[in-house]
Amino acid sequence: MIDALTVALGATALLLAAWCGFAAYRDQPTKDWHFIGMALVALLAVVQLVIGVVRLVGGADPEQGVAIFVAYLIGSALAVPIAGFMSLAERTRWGSATVSAAAVVLAVLEVRLYDIWGGVGG
Repeated sequence: MIDALTVALGATALLLAAWCGFAAYRDQPTKDWHFIGMALVALLAVVQLVIGVVRLVGGADPEQGVAIFVAYLIGSALAVPIAGFMSLAERTRWGSATVSAAAVVLAVLEVRLYDIWGGVGG
């Protein structure tokens, strides 16, 4: 995997988590600007998914197995979009809290993906 992309995705996910968490704290639902942030994070996750699949097809082998790696890639790509749709259904502070939680989960998934791939130099 590309370490810089993994770090960028984890960092943007944590920024999104803080932003939506602050909205939840202020008793606000997700707003259009939040969805732009979600789209950016989701786009980075899809880029990572594509790069991961291309690397697998090219013969690269994750240290901890292909199946678990692909499962984490798919989960990473879907975490924020699913939470975004859930926040549309819950137009209260809890919608913002849901997105915030999903973004934290995405950041943790990124750490795990890095570990599955093989860490430094993988």
